[in-house]
Amino acid sequence: MTTGLSASSLLASSLFTASAYAETAAGTAVPSTAGNLFQVLLGLIVVLALMAGAAWLLRRFNTAKGISNTSIKVVGAASVGTRERVVVVEIADQWIVVGVAPGRVNALATMQKQETTLTPEAPSSGNFSTWLAQTIEKRNGQ
Repeated sequence: MTTGLSASSLLASSLFTASAYAETAAGTAVPSTAGNLFQVLLGLIVVLALMAGAAWLLRRFNTAKGISNTSIKVVGAASVGTRERVVVVEIADQWIVVGVAPGRVNALATMQKQETTLTPEAPSSGNFSTWLAQTIEKRNGQ
């Protein structure tokens, strides 16, 4: 008799398994993990592509052009130490000679804008250093 019970329970469990298999084959599919993973990865790729496209469009059309101040221009610079520089900055029709050091910026002199003539043979740093030396001599002589 115990064999009959175990045979009937074996038969019931095999029928349950067969019915579950038939339901899966009939269209009530069990969700697969690989399909969910693929869907998540596809969504991530789409979001990253949209972000890259938005960054490219922002860089391409450069919306910050209207905000930037183009009236300030660096005319020339010379290093006078390991971390110190003398810079000539043009603002409108005026040049400002500025001393730049770590943590400090000092205006050294102001003058009217001058026309610079750079020849292709002479490097621009040589012209600037000559101009700076002449300007310092003029200032000390006056």
